[in-house]
Amino acid sequence: MLITVDPSSAQSLADQVAGSVRAAPANGMAAPGDRLPSARGVAATLGINLHTVLRGYQQLRDEGLVELRRGRATVITGTAADQFRLQLAAAAEEFARAALHTGASEEEAPAAAREALLSMRD
Repeated sequence: MLITVDPSSAQSLADQVAGSVRAAPANGMAAPGDRLPSARGVAATLGINLHTVLRGYQQLRDEGLVELRRGRATVITGTAADQFRLQLAAAAEEFARAALHTGASEEEAPAAAREALLSMRD
């Protein structure tokens, strides 16, 4: 699995690590039971601090999306409901990036999402 970050993003690197892992199952790049790359390996590859990667992995553990096995492996544990949550979270992160890129305010972004959702129901 490829984990990516954008150092110029306003989002923290740990959040980006977690988001990248969340998006992998949603995009068909990973499935429950798959192992994540070691935090040390991700940190070295991306040139970021090991503890930053671990914070991202811990977010995923706290959400119930991965199981951390100290000294062994980190494994994706999601169910079908988790897959839906992952897809929704990945779409929300993509929308948030686009909103930040366009300069939308915290009020304008949710209003635009709500309006788009309502127009799709019509």
